[in-house]
Amino acid sequence: MAKTVAFYTLGCKVNQYETESMSEMFKSCGYEIRGFEEFADVYVINTCSVTSLADRKSRTQIRKAKKINKNAIVVVCGCYSQTNPEAVEAIPDVDIVIGSSGKGDIVSIVEQKGEEKIFKVNDIMEQKVFEDSPVTGHNDKTRAFMKIQDGCDNYCTYCIIPYARGHVRSRSLESIKKEAEEFARKGFKEIVLTGIHITSYGKETGEYTLLDVLRTLHGIEEIKRIRLGSLEFTPELIKIAENFAQFPKLCNHFHVSLQSGCNETLRRMGRRYTAEEYMEGIHLLCKAFPNAAITTDIMVGFPGETLEEFMQSRDFAEKAEFAKMHIFPYSARSGTRAAKMDGQIDKEIKKKRVELLESLNKKNIRLFARKQVAKLHKVLFEQEEGGYYVGHTTNYLLVYVKSNRDITKEIHSVRVKAFKDDKLYGDIEE
Repeated sequence: MAKTVAFYTLGCKVNQYETESMSEMFKSCGYEIRGFEEFADVYVINTCSVTSLADRKSRTQIRKAKKINKNAIVVVCGCYSQTNPEAVEAIPDVDIVIGSSGKGDIVSIVEQKGEEKIFKVNDIMEQKVFEDSPVTGHNDKTRAFMKIQDGCDNYCTYCIIPYARGHVRSRSLESIKKEAEEFARKGFKEIVLTGIHITSYGKETGEYTLLDVLRTLHGIEEIKRIRLGSLEFTPELIKIAENFAQFPKLCNHFHVSLQSGCNETLRRMGRRYTAEEYMEGIHLLCKAFPNAAITTDIMVGFPGETLEEFMQSRDFAEKAEFAKMHIFPYSARSGTRAAKMDGQIDKEIKKKRVELLESLNKKNIRLFARKQVAKLHKVLFEQEEGGYYVGHTTNYLLVYVKSNRDITKEIHSVRVKAFKDDKLYGDIEE
């Protein structure tokens, strides 16, 4: 009888990549992968700890696993395990605790499980080398995610991630090329680069930068598109962004985290730029990449944020005309400097500020979408939906087209004809 394993992943694209890697490890050892709601011998919860809500979701899934199969081995790994290992170990339903590193040994750890709990959480700050765990396939058959970097050295005052992921560690160019070539052989046309802080790629040695990664991937003919994951605005980003235009395969969609458009708030957050520098940076990207989509993260209700500061941030967002914003209220994380700051903001005030920014967000999303009408786009088609084939443009907008044959996994030139019911429709032009 085949052994079975199920996964539940919280958090970012890096976590999703690492779950895919662990899934492949189990499959190579003869395990059958099942859905998390199904009966399985092993349940792996890959946790997030960015917010207190993420912690609660992690605990909920841990309890759920034992309800499905009380005799199952429940493994908890990832950021929540790393930042609060004692709390995770104390949960009665947990059998194995693994931190942010060590996931590459997960199968052997599971198979040596006896009567006692297993605790494998190392000091992440001692981790100096990128833990290579390549992925050879993805459930998404059109684009492949690739983790190229781990860790962060910025220590923003609100963020727990440096303590969960450790110092910056970069993947070797040889390993990146090898995995990309494998993706190409399997028919993937787009690679999305992910990491905790990919702008810092190569920083720990000074030998390489993100440009070297782009150059390496650009040389693989079968890979037609390269997409960058979330970017942090840093002086290093400005230096390398000036050279992005030399890579025609690079998609004109850049998610550059802002957090606040107010300089005083940015200073308290420990961000290393001003609102003016950020605006200059996105103008540089838009100049190099016509019709670029700039998306971002904005936090509201950071300790000490006055109404005036919030309005400065809101006005900045309006001026920037972001294609999309991810808006979220500040959530205090134990162990961070911001959690101890004076001026903690009332929950209802944060809620109202989120609503105000969401209203602007909806307006900006539609504004950017309408600008695409009559433009010609390269679209990578991913699925059929309601009689239309649906795919993403290089600037990451969904477009719906009719076709008399299956065009999934193919890239076609599409003329956008209409924006209707919050959807873009177009016709193939070849």
